[in-house]
Amino acid sequence: MEITHTEESGILLIAIKGRLDGLTVPSAERSINEILGSGSNRLLFDFSELEYLSSAGLRVVLSAAKEIKRRAGRTVLCAMQGYVKEIFEVSGFGSIIPIKDTVESGIAELQ
Repeated sequence: MEITHTEESGILLIAIKGRLDGLTVPSAERSINEILGSGSNRLLFDFSELEYLSSAGLRVVLSAAKEIKRRAGRTVLCAMQGYVKEIFEVSGFGSIIPIKDTVESGIAELQ
């Protein structure tokens, strides 16, 4: 698993590549919490290269979204592969956190 991030126009973009599962969650959680330390209140998760997501991975995403909401901000998820998108929809996350098809549409949602 690899996590990268950028910040542009006040939007924090976190991209996750590989698998977000029980083995990678502790590292992912530390990385994401460190990234959120920037204080931004607009967060975009880019899942275009996320191959697998477990329930533990869902909790990491929800935790980050809750932190952003606590800051009176917004979170958007985007660019999911079919399997990953299905997990978010079946779990009900789609009704909690907006899901967009592309990074560009996710940025537009947050502006």
